Amino acid sequence: METFPEFKLFREVSDQPSGSAPTPEANLKDLTPDEIIRSAHAELDKSLSVELLAKVLAAPPDFFERLVVQLLVAMGYGGSAAEAGRALGKSGDGGVDGVIDQDALGLDRIYVQAKRYADNKVSAGDIRDFFGSLDRFKASKGLFVTTSGFSPAAKETAELLSVLC
Repeated sequence: METFPEFKLFREVSDQPSGSAPTPEANLKDLTPDEIIRSAHAELDKSLSVELLAKVLAAPPDFFERLVVQLLVAMGYGGSAAEAGRALGKSGDGGVDGVIDQDALGLDRIYVQAKRYADNKVSAGDIRDFFGSLDRFKASKGLFVTTSGFSPAAKETAELLSVLC
């Protein structure tokens, strides 16, 4: 328990003499055990998220592309077949990084674009390029995944292009 900042704070507050002035964090005494546990859980989630993102950003780009495809298959996209998803991400991949077969015959597919950005946001140009790739493959479904975020122009472009399709 000593690894949790909330627990350490709880112990410090508990060890204070009764007449001492409480610190701003001392309101842990006012929390229920459930609230303390939920707070510690939230802190662990946040810490794990930061650590995972750092590892993904430190890995080669093709690692993220494979990770996204494996995650989608693990989430049930592509049914139960382990080979339902494959990462393409290489030179000449046609602007898509992965494909998930939604049916056993591979007639219904989801095309995946995975961008591993640390600081940049996905741009409107990235969205246009992906829509162009989807059109080239005659695809009806596409998923764009990023480690960063989408610029307002990218969101607007995606909405506009999805309405036109």
